[in-house]
Amino acid sequence: MPLPFLTADRAFDADADDAVALPFDDHDQWRRPYRPGPYRVGAAALALLLASFVLLAAVIIAAAGAVGGAGVTFGFAVLIILAALRLLRMGTWVSRAGVRRVGFLATRTTPWAKVSAVRTAQQPVRWLNLPRTVQGQALLLDRTAGEQLVLLTDHNADFLSRIEAFDRAADTVEAWYAEYGVRR
Repeated sequence: MPLPFLTADRAFDADADDAVALPFDDHDQWRRPYRPGPYRVGAAALALLLASFVLLAAVIIAAAGAVGGAGVTFGFAVLIILAALRLLRMGTWVSRAGVRRVGFLATRTTPWAKVSAVRTAQQPVRWLNLPRTVQGQALLLDRTAGEQLVLLTDHNADFLSRIEAFDRAADTVEAWYAEYGVRR
């Protein structure tokens, strides 16, 4: 028995004649031009697993009658869940409005009008965002104010040991800049 479903790219059994625009085709909405990497997804999954154990502990503490301790434990589990969700949200996002670099604690948005160049460069990059640096590739955003922002590296949690995915993501961000950036 065939099970009809839609994939992210196209309808499974659809012809080219009845192809419709998918929800992510709207260039006004922020979207990530790549999939989160296995290290980022694995870390978030482990954090959610830890949160499930902490929630179980909160239920046991509440059943034992210590409501205050259960509330603190439940709050700790909620913080772990929020951290896991933020970890999955981290990365580079693009839209018609500009490029957005989402970090764990801060988000920085740069309109395309304030971008002077987007380019790939060989340079020392941080390995999994730790202090250790290795030689690698980075997608750099040069702002008109002279500031430089690192958008992607080939050694972060999304692209470690996935060079082809880094190249596709870098090309996609450069294509967004070529389409929506200001010509000088």
